[in-house]
Amino acid sequence: MYLLGFDVGTSSVKASLINAATGVCAASDYFPKQEMKMKAVKPGWAEQDPELWWHNLCMASASVLANSGIDRDQVRAIGISYQMHGLVMVDKHYNVLRPSIIWCDSRAVGYGDEAAKVLGADICHNHLLNSPGNFTASKLAWVKEHEPEIYSKIYKVMLPGDFIAMRMTGEIQTTIPGLSEGIMWDFKREVISKEMLDYFGFSSSILPDIVPTFSKQAGLSADGAFALGLKQGTPVCYRAGDQANNALSLNVFKPGEVASTAGTSGVIYGVLDKLTHDAQNRVNLFAHVNHKIDDPRLGMLLCINGTGSMNAWIKKQISPDGITYDVMNMMADAIPIGSNGVSILPFGNGAERVLENRETGAVFSGINFNVHTRAHLFRAVQEGIVFAMKYGLDIMQELGLKATTIRAGAANMYMSDIFGKTMATLAGVPIELYETNGAAGAAKGAGIGAGIYADSDDAFAKLQKIDTIEPDMAHIEEYREAYERWKELLKNVLATLQ
Repeated sequence: MYLLGFDVGTSSVKASLINAATGVCAASDYFPKQEMKMKAVKPGWAEQDPELWWHNLCMASASVLANSGIDRDQVRAIGISYQMHGLVMVDKHYNVLRPSIIWCDSRAVGYGDEAAKVLGADICHNHLLNSPGNFTASKLAWVKEHEPEIYSKIYKVMLPGDFIAMRMTGEIQTTIPGLSEGIMWDFKREVISKEMLDYFGFSSSILPDIVPTFSKQAGLSADGAFALGLKQGTPVCYRAGDQANNALSLNVFKPGEVASTAGTSGVIYGVLDKLTHDAQNRVNLFAHVNHKIDDPRLGMLLCINGTGSMNAWIKKQISPDGITYDVMNMMADAIPIGSNGVSILPFGNGAERVLENRETGAVFSGINFNVHTRAHLFRAVQEGIVFAMKYGLDIMQELGLKATTIRAGAANMYMSDIFGKTMATLAGVPIELYETNGAAGAAKGAGIGAGIYADSDDAFAKLQKIDTIEPDMAHIEEYREAYERWKELLKNVLATLQ
């Protein structure tokens, strides 16, 4: 018995085939092998063709089925993880009306800001738990104003994962977490937000039917089964946005549990059991995968735009001899905690939500030509990234998150001892590293939805822990001193933007 999971990302679509009994990955692959095309007609815009997602997903499905050699009837459930906040629109024939306006497209910021002013703090903070911002509802408002002919043809609007499920099954559905990430869910009333739809002039008829996150949502249609090489009727049993799914893949379900990633961007995602909000909109709250009306579970999300991208930039700029990341880490490890006074703000990848959408750019401070070397910069970059994530974690803790553990995939920045040790020490909790990925998590989510696993603990009982990074309490004061110096630098830089 096998479970098939897909992770529809911005750069590729990944597939993992999981043996339900052992939890072992039988095969995994991704397509395309080059980064998926993204169109940017204007600065700040970002669009992708949803049919391109579907094409690459079918390629990935064919690959894992061929490489595993299993009987395709053995695939009992399908799960989908997807890039959050994207907007897909189809007509009554289920044809895509325009390219998807994806998560990193910023054209709708003004629509969200104006909506927040008109709707007011009570609706935004106590009902939606977020400002409408640049999320899916605001993107749809942009289409309504600028592309009225397209808007008039809309039959349904969907998130990327909903579109993929539609191509698989012929059914147009979404989930409460999906509606919440579009800022269209009223948490206080636990219904679709009438105020949000009325403000933008959206009819509720364009929204998909709601299905539970974990459930037999729909079976593969004849066309979907043929395209995927699977049996007709195989159920789609789970869908979730990528950050919530990453938390699921690390078995992060309970209040106080925290998931983190540090790839191109850096994310901290913590689970709460009470409604809350950030009045300054520096972090966002969405329904977590196990959210229930009578037992709330919220995912509080912090994102730092430039983490691995900052580390890659510094490598490219000051390592023309082509040294590896391992060598960079070794050089950085020879430098004392605090990088002998060098502090770096890693905010060179655009406006940061954690800074209230202000853009500082990357800032280097404290460099002495007679003292500091590139090794100091290597360490200061990693420390600066951790300090930025810790700054966000402090906000999350002020809002009620009580972190008991942090779990992360054994990949990207978490492969650096400096990065992991600095994060664990400042967070004050161990960091557990696991061997997993989003597609494998989606597969196990499908196993929960299909009833193959009794619950999440059953599904992730055999999740393989690679390492545990303990806080370095012997040097806690050095870490704290460096962090405080970094915060003072940030304070001073932000003051210049007032």
